[in-house]
Amino acid sequence: MVVFKFSKYGDSMGTRLLGARIRADLRPLLDGDEKVVLDFTGIDTVTNSFADECIAKLLLEMPLDELKAKTTFTGLTPMTELSILTALKRRQIQILQNH
Repeated sequence: MVVFKFSKYGDSMGTRLLGARIRADLRPLLDGDEKVVLDFTGIDTVTNSFADECIAKLLLEMPLDELKAKTTFTGLTPMTELSILTALKRRQIQILQNH
């Protein structure tokens, strides 16, 4: 397993710009053979726009089942988990409507 620590980028994940930057850093790890642990320990805030840009936009590159198989989450607060789940659901609905 490879651990990807979001805390190295700060304690607040709030902008699309930061989300895109982190997704670019995260993306190569998802091409490897090891499962990637998305570690949100110490993160106080995850906005819906950040969650969409960083996590949910990965669905544009791989199916949800593949993303689930390649990743696991740790260190989520109830609010950060809700932001990520909401972004994933919205992006998945958008993808399904466009196909």
